[in-house]
Amino acid sequence: MAKLHYTRRAREDLIDIWLYIAPRNSDALADAIYDRIEESCARLAQHPQLGRTRPEIAPDARALVVERWLALYRLTDYGAQIVRIVDGARDLAAIEWPPE
Repeated sequence: MAKLHYTRRAREDLIDIWLYIAPRNSDALADAIYDRIEESCARLAQHPQLGRTRPEIAPDARALVVERWLALYRLTDYGAQIVRIVDGARDLAAIEWPPE
């Protein structure tokens, strides 16, 4: 089975999403969305090519849609690396994509 790895920036993105939602709605909703994003990303461990390619971000970028968010990732020798988790309305071409 392939493995899944989150970059530090992707983990920070998840925390930022929680911190944005919780005070505007509730901790319970923020927890539920956080969990849905993580559960969706976990599917990449078994199906790393699940998301579609996003060449406007980078040649190796792929995106998995999770409600209004995009889990941006790349395929690796071991499976998948979640690089960022962003709002789908963002200008994706402006996202910094780190080298492997």
